[in-house]
Amino acid sequence: MRSFILTIYFFITYAAVQAQQISASETGALIPAPVSAKYAGNSYVIQKGTAFYNTTELQPAADLLAMYIQHAGIQTTGVSSQASGKDGIRFRIDSVAVPQPEGYRLSINQHQIDITAHDAAGAYHAVQTLRQSWRKSPGKLSVPGGVIEDYPRFHYRGMHLDVSRHFFAVGYIKKFIDSLALYKFNNFHWHLTDDQGWRIEIKKYPALQTIAAWRNETLIGHKKELPHRFDGKRYGGYYTQAEIKEVVAYAAARGINVIPEIEMPGHALAALAAYPQLGCTGGPYQAATFWGVFDDVFCAGKDSVFTFLEGVLDEVMELFPSPYIHIGGDECPKTRWNACPACKARMAQEKLPDVDALQSYFIRRINAYVQRKGRHIIGWDEILEGGLAPGATVMSWRGTEGAESAAAQKHHVIMTPEDELYFDHYQSLYPEEQLAAGGYTPLQEVYAYEPPLKHFIQGIQGQVWSEYLSTEQRADYMIYPRMLALAEVAWSPQSIRDYVSFRRRLKKRSTAVQYEEVTYRIEECRPGQLRVSLRGGGDIHYTTDGTTPSVKSRKYTGPILITRNAELKAVVIQQGKPAGRMFRQSFQMHQAVGAAIKLKQAPNSRYAENAGILVNGVSGSDRYNDRQWLGFSGRDLEAVIDLGSVRSIQQVGANILNYHWQRMWEPAVLQFHTSPDGVHYTLAATQQAFPANGINAIRLRVPPLRARYVKVTALHKGVIPTGEYGAGGNGLLMVDELYVD
Repeated sequence: MRSFILTIYFFITYAAVQAQQISASETGALIPAPVSAKYAGNSYVIQKGTAFYNTTELQPAADLLAMYIQHAGIQTTGVSSQASGKDGIRFRIDSVAVPQPEGYRLSINQHQIDITAHDAAGAYHAVQTLRQSWRKSPGKLSVPGGVIEDYPRFHYRGMHLDVSRHFFAVGYIKKFIDSLALYKFNNFHWHLTDDQGWRIEIKKYPALQTIAAWRNETLIGHKKELPHRFDGKRYGGYYTQAEIKEVVAYAAARGINVIPEIEMPGHALAALAAYPQLGCTGGPYQAATFWGVFDDVFCAGKDSVFTFLEGVLDEVMELFPSPYIHIGGDECPKTRWNACPACKARMAQEKLPDVDALQSYFIRRINAYVQRKGRHIIGWDEILEGGLAPGATVMSWRGTEGAESAAAQKHHVIMTPEDELYFDHYQSLYPEEQLAAGGYTPLQEVYAYEPPLKHFIQGIQGQVWSEYLSTEQRADYMIYPRMLALAEVAWSPQSIRDYVSFRRRLKKRSTAVQYEEVTYRIEECRPGQLRVSLRGGGDIHYTTDGTTPSVKSRKYTGPILITRNAELKAVVIQQGKPAGRMFRQSFQMHQAVGAAIKLKQAPNSRYAENAGILVNGVSGSDRYNDRQWLGFSGRDLEAVIDLGSVRSIQQVGANILNYHWQRMWEPAVLQFHTSPDGVHYTLAATQQAFPANGINAIRLRVPPLRARYVKVTALHKGVIPTGEYGAGGNGLLMVDELYVD
């Protein structure tokens, strides 16, 4: 039996999540799930006059709790420095009773709340658990009685936010930090510079504010849409040093460390626009108005570049007390370096064999400077190229290979995999879904992520790249609730994680927005027929003729048999009304649907790997990570379809995805051969033109013939040509539904 799954999600809005921070309406709705929670006895009531008792070390956590209570409209007596008291809320440190770093124990009865923490971080986390637990009523907050024992699974639990592609105000950054604290993250990775804008004030280099912080215009729509269109409006902004100090202090008061990222040696166009002498060619340059990777980077052969970056880092390290400074290191094309006399001279002087070693030299030199200042660098996994700098921490975003390499060299690793933890990906396949970078990372996939348990894996982080997040509302939609799923993966023991429980708790965190889903699975795919099952959070009503389902439509009771072309639409019905958005999926039946199929070469593991999806009657969308496309990197496609018996054939076809912006290239040639016996094949049709940017649905009429076997061959394009995105690398051949009729 072949299985194919698609999930459509209906998401909690950020506003709803925020509203529930002070008024979770039921117990047992904690996210992330604690290690142990036993509810018993009477609730403790926080009201006017409630007393606080704490030790000096935990004063900041006690102050934070008092502030949250006051924001709920309740005035306490203030925080006492006495370590004990009868009735009230007591904070204390006891690393014997709570041996795990960042751990805490909450003991709650009708007389007091006792917070015992391993350290200050544990006390902060206990405060957030209380914040999620209490129930608000006029003049009081009720906290359920019981004992909660809790501590994190991973030391590093982070969220990243790109403010270069789109700029977010200080107020939004603070709201983001509030959410990080609520869900027990402890690191905020602030991506402050990139090709499209420089967002941090550096007093030594004022042109970074007057020039680098601004771009002339911004791309309209998606970069895959041709021709490209721009809005013609100057765009930009930056954070003053006073604002950065304010944000860092705000985060520290909530137990959050802020890690700044200053991109180098690539993603530097905005900086080069301000100081063109720092590039290999000398410019002129301008901040990028398009999304992508650009050839102009910091010159590795000029000492003035390192003088500039050291000056920048001096001011950055004054503003950020973080032990880590992120220096990027990713996606640095070597085109300019290969042609640059200064870079060639540097390579000769340092006896560097190639430009990869030159990048390693660049990173090592910056690393040495940062280490002399008592800090450590973090970089994306490209910093492995040419040799890893001593003491560097690697963020592994291109799968697990970088993590394994860094861990083998005994370097710390933070897992940031693109496929599972990039929140700029689509989270639904709903056709009208908000514009996203690409890919498909639904909530359940985030929740199911399991990082490799290597000794040097420090933790995990979610990434929010902002190319298509032009407003705070758009950013919120992409972040929530996937961030909450990540919070549970990062904090809770794997043994207690349960997606059904998580969804139930997620719904309790908001009563303002319905959270329902419809999923489908092809349970059986046989020649000429499909059996499709549906699942959802309630009664499902559906149609197969393309009409909109309602409570009067057929109720789902078991697998749906599909034997002809169908447009399946379904909706969850609750209280007599549709809950959430309508699910829809088209099925196109043809002679190859459900047929046996064999591939000569295995596809790229990043995309679907099951050959059966090529003959399942479902066409992939232009969101190429929808599990319906097979990808072949530097390899040809050769697939043989066995129709089961000799049949009449009049038409053959295939879907080809052509997105040069994503290194996805059309084949050099697509051919169809037929055979009655699987041994002797005859050419039936050939296609060499694939003009569409996006999906090329190739359908070719053939002279009437009879055959049992159809061989489909697509020859890959080869190396991506100079001047194109990804030049010098292998083009990716993307193929979907193979059609025979």
